[in-house]
Amino acid sequence: MARSWIKPMSEMPTPAGPWTQSIRLAFYALLGLTLLAAASWLFSNIRQVPADSRAVVLHFGALQRVAEPGLLLSWPKPVDEVVMVPAPDRVIEHRVTALLRSPEALHADMRDDNNSDALAGSGYLLTGDAGVVQLDISVFYRVNDPEQYVLQGEHAIPALDRLVERAAVAVCAGRDLDTILVARPEMVSNESNLAGQRERLRSDVQRNIEQNLQRLTQAGSSPGITLERVTVQSTLPATTVAAFNAVLTASQKASQAIATASTDASVIRQKATQQADQTRQAAQAQAREKVAKAEADTAMITRLANAPHDPDLLARVYRERMAAILAQAASVITVSPQDDANLILQAAGQKEPSSK
Repeated sequence: MARSWIKPMSEMPTPAGPWTQSIRLAFYALLGLTLLAAASWLFSNIRQVPADSRAVVLHFGALQRVAEPGLLLSWPKPVDEVVMVPAPDRVIEHRVTALLRSPEALHADMRDDNNSDALAGSGYLLTGDAGVVQLDISVFYRVNDPEQYVLQGEHAIPALDRLVERAAVAVCAGRDLDTILVARPEMVSNESNLAGQRERLRSDVQRNIEQNLQRLTQAGSSPGITLERVTVQSTLPATTVAAFNAVLTASQKASQAIATASTDASVIRQKATQQADQTRQAAQAQAREKVAKAEADTAMITRLANAPHDPDLLARVYRERMAAILAQAASVITVSPQDDANLILQAAGQKEPSSK
């Protein structure tokens, strides 16, 4: 009985060879990787929707549902496709670069190559008074219809850019250059008129864009967005700004030259006035001196003229003056008018002969 439990050596299983074991291990490893990849694919669309987003689920390319923030369960691709869109309370800013000057045009401006007609009008808008202006517009929008936003896909933002371009062209064509330039941020003024013009310009651009969005919605081509607000900044072309700065610099230099010339003229006029005053004062002093001397020289004659009936005064003056005159003469001959007698007076220091 004991021998029945013992199998002969020929009936024992033959151990597997190394190649067989390698193939078995490779098969198990490949099976494990396949199961892991299948599990990863199966749970690939199980995700967490952020609080500031919503998820649009497409089932074989068709809209199925819109998932709110939270855990999202859906079939993996290509059965279901999940597209994340911003939540309705999230405001997105978009700068319309189509209104700006293109990089090729900027490069041509740097090289002073303005021969290309295709680049000449890039980034410029024509105003109602045949002026040229540049507008930098940024729009703030919300995604109010995620399904339409996903259906439009990559065409939603280009459509918004075209609407903004159309609104900018229409608004600029209905205004003159000065009215548009009040939207410049460097123009800080408390004047209510300028503030009102700035607000009207911005509101007209926003109203035009909203009307165009409504037309697209009525036509069944809504991009799924709603406009929140618009910011508008207007600038002049770079060449115009350079020319204006050159004119301003020339005006400032001319003003400085005029001020310097006025200062020099004032100094010269002051010096001339001082010299004229000095000359006038000197002339007046000399005149007073000459008048005083003349009055002193003619004082006696004036006195005699005022007192002609004083014989003693005339005799005294005669003697004083005649003595001085005769003292200077070498000889004096006096002749009496009644006879031929004469008197010869010699000079001082000489013998005085006399004869009758």
